[in-house]
Amino acid sequence: MASGTQSGTRRNGAGAGAGAGAGAATTTGGTADAVAVAKAAAPASGETVRVDSWIWSVRLVKTRSMGATACRGGHVRVNGERVKPAYAVRVGDEVRLRHADRERVVIVKRVIRKRVGPPVAAECYVDNSPPPPPRAAVAPAGIRDRGAGRPTKRDRRELERLRGLGSAE
Repeated sequence: MASGTQSGTRRNGAGAGAGAGAGAATTTGGTADAVAVAKAAAPASGETVRVDSWIWSVRLVKTRSMGATACRGGHVRVNGERVKPAYAVRVGDEVRLRHADRERVVIVKRVIRKRVGPPVAAECYVDNSPPPPPRAAVAPAGIRDRGAGRPTKRDRRELERLRGLGSAE
């Protein structure tokens, strides 16, 4: 029991020190350190990277299983073709991902197999995605507080006016 606690402490201490050092190096070194981190996350020579793993590594999806599910559902295309999760990604491929009511179009600049921080991940692809729709266009109109009860006649008229359903008086 004591050895398990001891090793747990060691792991936590080492993890904290490694995280602090990596964060400090990234902020002071800039792009040189980011490139070094991306090279460290790159596969060994001759190895390939699965498309579901790559889109997770560069933070296009939150989890790898979400990436695999998107591939199986036909939401991921590489160079215009639907691909399975095990498809090997190469530098120069165009990856299209439909996710969260938005289409992401990226060109692979660097192949990595480990998840990296957002600044490093952004250097691994060129983003050619169309801009997201403005939030004002999808803003909900006339939301009432929960438990406010049935709207009065005056409330109903205000809601209709906000929704653009009111009569032209």
